[in-house]
Amino acid sequence: MDITTVKEIFYRNKNYTFYHGCPFDRGMADSYYERPKIPNKLSYESNKYLYEESMTKEEIENYYAGYDYNEMMGSKKQ
Repeated sequence: MDITTVKEIFYRNKNYTFYHGCPFDRGMADSYYERPKIPNKLSYESNKYLYEESMTKEEIENYYAGYDYNEMMGSKKQ
């Protein structure tokens, strides 16, 4: 998936629009690979990951929602 591929998920009574590298997507990926919950997102300007201190409150909430969504779905790398 790239930034031009946008998807939506309805979770916890909220629509989440996400794309590769956004906080919701990164939360799902961290859960999938069984990494710890450390909010992050991909910066397309610098091509680097940004962490909690560089994220808005909404982005951090979206990261946790993505992580929790994937945990609920049970999708894990084998």
